[in-house]
Amino acid sequence: MPLVLEFITCKRVLSLMIILGFMIHHMLRLNISITIVEMATSKKSNATRMSHGPRYNWNEEEKNDILGYFFCGFFVTPVPGGRLSEMYGTRIVFGVSLLCAALITVLIPLACRLHYYWVLFARFVLGMALGMQWPSIPPMAAKWVSPSDTSKFMSHMKASALGAALTYPVCGYLIASLGWPSVFYFSGGITLLWTMAWFYLVYDSPEQHPRISREEKEQLINARIVNCTAKKSKTPWIKILTSAPVWAFVVCNLIFCFTTYLLLHQVPSYISQVLHLNIKQNGWLSSLPHLGKYAAAVISSYLADRALKATKFSRTTVRKVCTTISFWGPCILFSIQAIWGDNYTVSVVVFTSAFAFMSFSTPGILANCVDIAPAYSGTILGISQALAGASGYVSTKVVGLITKEEQSFRQWGYIFWIAVGVNMVASVIFLIFASGEVQSWNSTDSKQIEEADREQNLPLRG
Repeated sequence: MPLVLEFITCKRVLSLMIILGFMIHHMLRLNISITIVEMATSKKSNATRMSHGPRYNWNEEEKNDILGYFFCGFFVTPVPGGRLSEMYGTRIVFGVSLLCAALITVLIPLACRLHYYWVLFARFVLGMALGMQWPSIPPMAAKWVSPSDTSKFMSHMKASALGAALTYPVCGYLIASLGWPSVFYFSGGITLLWTMAWFYLVYDSPEQHPRISREEKEQLINARIVNCTAKKSKTPWIKILTSAPVWAFVVCNLIFCFTTYLLLHQVPSYISQVLHLNIKQNGWLSSLPHLGKYAAAVISSYLADRALKATKFSRTTVRKVCTTISFWGPCILFSIQAIWGDNYTVSVVVFTSAFAFMSFSTPGILANCVDIAPAYSGTILGISQALAGASGYVSTKVVGLITKEEQSFRQWGYIFWIAVGVNMVASVIFLIFASGEVQSWNSTDSKQIEEADREQNLPLRG
């Protein structure tokens, strides 16, 4: 028993809760991506038209608006979410955001019965709730982990891929067995249970945790960056908004999210309309890329942290190499998909491999916001996620515009070529402007950071 208790540390419990939280995050935002195949009438799909619940006369543009209004709400809250997490803690921001999202989710079937505009409103509010989640994590990372473990800790956020991988097949079976409304009731109920566990088990820092052992607390405090908490006033907005490394992070994360959202929300429709698979097959094929995505995120983060600890590469070099892989891998694969993607096997290989390559963004782009400004990492990620929300809405409008008249492989080929182009642009921007150095306007004293890096045998950022 003592060995079990020694293994179940507060840091490991925190990691597990974050992993589950991000799995739930994607479950809540993606469940409608597959249910909408059965919620809306369609005259063009060869997939089975067996009734799995009430159907609504929504055209392709209206269906994409339902997906897109999530991003309108998602655009509003990331910056406040990141800043509030820096000031008042991740625990309350992260927990309340998922609690609100759960309540909205269980009301979506009712919204559908009332009116199409209530569905848009529900998706907008859901986006607002979940928009606060991503930027709330970096402030907690700065308090619970050392610089040498940042990539691994941030990879917990990529557990959202596991959520997507489970969501699609589970939703497929729920729809087939109980009808599509059951998906929203199930998703909301699971989230409410997680919320209760979160507020009991998780605290913002080792100092605040009432059940942490003295040994673990001292170890965590000594390992992390000193003075990583942002003040509740005097945020250096001008310096943040005029920093080239910040904008390299923001723009590249925006483009990365554009590509991710394009795949996350549109692959089920592509599988139904172009590959003509039924709802169960759709669920399994939609889930496969996300399994590879999470595995690659964990492995690449582990290798990146090992490279930093080995003192052979600077932090900037590691971030740039990982980010380049995350952009150029999909460029090659989407080119293949645009040419031969009407083949089932090619689509499986491309989607699975593309997500795996994109996972190198975890030790590349995602960890970079903690590198350049640990005290304001939530704010910086919030700015990026707000713009990313806008890009997600743009992605749904692009797909809706291109496929409005015809859901064909030819039309989808244009979409994949667009993804190739934006990924190439992003890779060049990050290579030129990104940095792994802590910026001078960060509230942490630079000498303390250098000492912390030397104590852990890390190369200085640069």
